[in-house]
Amino acid sequence: MPPQLCNCTVLQTLDLEANHLTGEIPSNIGQLKNLQELIVKENSLNGSIPSEIGDLKKLLTLDLSMNNLTGTIPTSLENISCLTQLNLSGNQLGGAIPEGLGSRFNASSFARNAFLCGASLNVSCPRSRKGGLGKQVFISVVVVSVAVGIISVSVLTCIALHFGGNKGVRTSVVQYEQKIVMFYSPITYANVLEATGQFDEEHVLSRTRYGIMFKACLQDGTVFSIMKLPEGGVEETAFRQEAEMLGRVKHRNLAVLRGYYIAGDVKLLVYDYMANGSLAALLQEAAQQGGHALNWPMRHLIALGVARGLSFLHSQCNPPIVHGDVKPTNVYFDADFEAHLSDFGLERLSTVETIPGERDGDPSSSSTTPVGSTGYVSPEASLTGQVSRESDVYSFGIVLLELLTGQRPVMFNEQEENIVKWVKRQLQTGQMDELFDPSLMELDADSTEWEEFLLAVKVALLCTAPDPVDRPSMTEVVFMLEGCRAVGDHPSSSDPASQPSPSQVECNVEGMEGS
Repeated sequence: MPPQLCNCTVLQTLDLEANHLTGEIPSNIGQLKNLQELIVKENSLNGSIPSEIGDLKKLLTLDLSMNNLTGTIPTSLENISCLTQLNLSGNQLGGAIPEGLGSRFNASSFARNAFLCGASLNVSCPRSRKGGLGKQVFISVVVVSVAVGIISVSVLTCIALHFGGNKGVRTSVVQYEQKIVMFYSPITYANVLEATGQFDEEHVLSRTRYGIMFKACLQDGTVFSIMKLPEGGVEETAFRQEAEMLGRVKHRNLAVLRGYYIAGDVKLLVYDYMANGSLAALLQEAAQQGGHALNWPMRHLIALGVARGLSFLHSQCNPPIVHGDVKPTNVYFDADFEAHLSDFGLERLSTVETIPGERDGDPSSSSTTPVGSTGYVSPEASLTGQVSRESDVYSFGIVLLELLTGQRPVMFNEQEENIVKWVKRQLQTGQMDELFDPSLMELDADSTEWEEFLLAVKVALLCTAPDPVDRPSMTEVVFMLEGCRAVGDHPSSSDPASQPSPSQVECNVEGMEGS
């Protein structure tokens, strides 16, 4: 790990998983005061854990597992009050687990460290007369650790035989204490049952084409979103492989998979809880008189966040991931109002269901089809039944128009037109004031914000071109949206009013007149 990394003081996530890194963790790691995630698992790092990591007060996730780290666990880690996910397993750490960590995290956070002891591992820490561990004590700790390891292997073998060894018999037995496979701090199925009231209706957050999302509040105060998939679908081995792959897809504008569970017919996916709801709910609230107004800078940041997340799926994942159902109900906001695109990559984990709108009469709801949701499906996807990156771009364009105008994708007016035709008609007739959402009435026709707004409308029309060949890629969309407004790479949209006003407004959109 080059020490120069620690000069990037604005860094929020440092993920160096499985990069064949060697050497020690830099001691100046404490300079990264804004770091929230430090992940260096599955490398060949050695030396001790720097005590300076305890200076990272904003750290939420610390994963140093599967390395060759030695020495003791620094007590300074107890000072990271925000830390919710800790994994030090698979190293050569020794000594006592600091009490403040042992009480907050379970044994899996410290597993496979032969020389560690502490209450969380059920291994006592004897004291020698000279205040250290003598040879006899050292041997006893090793023996106990090895014994625990053998027992663990035996238990895992039994579980493997129970769930995978007898292929001729299908079992629906659910082990309530069996741990959910979490990529960080594990929980059990029993924890989830308790946190969701055994998947009671009052805990339902949403119903998607892949399953039902529940809010799960654990006893320690941690809140997750748990998606319960329908019975059937892929078999267990394939499910685990796909879930492990999805767990590696990480971007700040994507809903990251934190864990999964499968036993018999029960299949669960674990996500971070999004405290500020969906874009659909936000747009509905903004449309109501006296509701929360979404100003132009906030709408732009939301659009840019969704575009960046979708661009990452299309261009940074190998193989590329096609979303297939981009719509406002699949965009969620965290506590900082950062937009996260959800429900991607699930077609291989679950059977797709055609479902009606979430609630009758709810304008934010839309019925789903095998290739997306009504109003957001591209013309070619409707004809062929196949989704593509180009059809994702079309769906994003519809979402962008909806975000800009406040209109629904399908309108039940005299012309019974869709939002694309409606926007083009307003542009052709010069009825510009009809274009924007009523809550954007503060836009001055002579202001730069009005120019920015119109440029964003043109980007959306490019995305919704009838011929998929004429649509830009999502990478190009991100470039155009960034050019529409002179804003930097801000960590969140929680305070859009504080963003700087552009000194020059440019947007790389050509050939729109006459579209």
